[in-house]
Amino acid sequence: MTLSALLLQFLTGLASASALFLVGSGLSLIFGVTRIVNFAHGSFYMLGLYAAIALAGVLGGGVLGYWGGALLAALLVGLLGAAIEGTILRRLYAAPELYQLLATFALVLVIHDATLAAWGPEDILGPRAPGLRGAIDILGRPFPSYDLFLIALGPIVLVLLRLVLARTRFGLLVRAATQDREMVGALGVDQRWLFTSVFALGSGLAALGGALQMPHEPASLNLDLALIGEAFVVVVVGGMGSIGGAFVASIVIAMVKAFCIAAGEISVFGSPFPLSKLTLVAEFIVMALVLVWRPWGLFGKPQAAVRATAALDTPLRPLPRRWRRLGSVALVLLVAVPLLQTVAPYAVVLAIDLLIAVLFAASLHFAMGPAGMHSFGHAAYFGLGAYGAALALTGLALPMPLALVLAPLLAFAGALLFGWFCVRLSGVYLAMLTLAFAQIVWSVIFQWDQVTGGSNGLIGIWPSEWLAPKPAYYLLTLACTGAACLLFARMLHAPLGLALRGSRDSPLRAGAIGIDVPRMQWLAFVIAGTVAGLAGALFAFAKGTISPETLAVGKSVDGLVMVLLGGLQTISGPWVGGALFTWLQDTAARQTDYWRALLGVIMLALVLVFPLGIAGSLRRVFLREPG
Repeated sequence: MTLSALLLQFLTGLASASALFLVGSGLSLIFGVTRIVNFAHGSFYMLGLYAAIALAGVLGGGVLGYWGGALLAALLVGLLGAAIEGTILRRLYAAPELYQLLATFALVLVIHDATLAAWGPEDILGPRAPGLRGAIDILGRPFPSYDLFLIALGPIVLVLLRLVLARTRFGLLVRAATQDREMVGALGVDQRWLFTSVFALGSGLAALGGALQMPHEPASLNLDLALIGEAFVVVVVGGMGSIGGAFVASIVIAMVKAFCIAAGEISVFGSPFPLSKLTLVAEFIVMALVLVWRPWGLFGKPQAAVRATAALDTPLRPLPRRWRRLGSVALVLLVAVPLLQTVAPYAVVLAIDLLIAVLFAASLHFAMGPAGMHSFGHAAYFGLGAYGAALALTGLALPMPLALVLAPLLAFAGALLFGWFCVRLSGVYLAMLTLAFAQIVWSVIFQWDQVTGGSNGLIGIWPSEWLAPKPAYYLLTLACTGAACLLFARMLHAPLGLALRGSRDSPLRAGAIGIDVPRMQWLAFVIAGTVAGLAGALFAFAKGTISPETLAVGKSVDGLVMVLLGGLQTISGPWVGGALFTWLQDTAARQTDYWRALLGVIMLALVLVFPLGIAGSLRRVFLREPG
């Protein structure tokens, strides 16, 4: 590649870094002050782009239409963020952090369908910036003038934010709240005003980042979840709450992507490998490397060990006899479900999906609850199990029962490898490392066409003839799910479970009495990943086909939603959360085109009514456990 082409690629990377910095700085501010992992931040970016295009059309062409539309869009979305914080999120500050995350994901669903209703499903092209529509000559090559403006904008925003944080009372309070928000409240500062203003500022920055992309990309409904991953990477790599860190991280990630595009091909085991394929996952590779080397980010500070949400549990004890009798009745009803095949065949199909969801949720619950390890990438092991079953059946021509038995071994290998790194972190940093590894696995599956079928996936993954009837396959799924959940329950009441909960609640004390905390957590991580692989294998044979969406971020988020809806505090939580979420998703999707919004509203209502999850809250009420 010539020097001029390399320079232009470098400048293009800097232009994209500015937009990424606007989004990442807003997310960093929100997390630093409120401690909310805001999944809806990508939705504010998407809304900013849609609103800017609409406002530019209303205000007309020219300077006022374009720049006025972009600034007004950022202002309106900032006000929307303030309203959301004041009416919804403020009610959840006393709830565990993971339930705040669940609420922000519900907001993603609501905002997505509100945008769909307002602008429709088609992508919308925006106008070009007046006065910056041309290009300038750099070493004989044209470079867009608008990109030069974006390159200059990033440092300008950084300086303005630093001045606000260093020279104003608002900035002083923000910096103080980032260090110790409880102390700020004890000194008489109105935390409600501070949290609302910070959330509005962060939302407005995300919307401005989206609005300024009008000449670069069309407004699309896929931007919300596509952008939030990159924003998380910027915040984590730069260091939680560090604006300067977010700026440096944006440049690093943009430059790595630009290098991958510019570098061409390299030789891997004698075969050419185009580095451009790494652009799908380059930022997650960077995040994984930074977290392994410097767990608190480039400009972050080491934090004290995070006390897991589940540490607030009451001690596990056997349920009263009457509740065990109800469980026995429920088991009898589950066994009788195949009798519905003749009158309601779809009910059996839905029951299979419910059981697979319960098994997936139970595996994640084991890692998050007793072991205290929050995961944003558990779908990686679900997907590895699904692809393991498919490849064993179609590639190795193994019988279906043997393929089902061997499939979780691929998930076991992935959990064994990734878990070794993950258990050395805690809290949000652990969750982000699991996300990074999951995205790396997804990228390999998505682009390895010769083995995995690439984006098309694999088909023809059907069970043996004697298991092909849905009632027979349902009973197999019920047996696997029941056995795995029984195994989890037995482990939780065994010395292993006691050691895991002790390591979660007080790692220093557990280490002092001789428990190898990282090894115990690694064991739990591997067990959870292997069982998730079994759920993925059952899913593959139930559907007959799989694709990379099986292990995408959305699937991991679904698992989180199931666990949190049911509750981390009870063994029955995965059954309640997995079955309820899957049933709601299926029912809402068949009732309306705006099923995401309906599902999001239901989730918000459940979070507000049952702040400890449905099963956890009911257990506390009926067993009269202390609040």
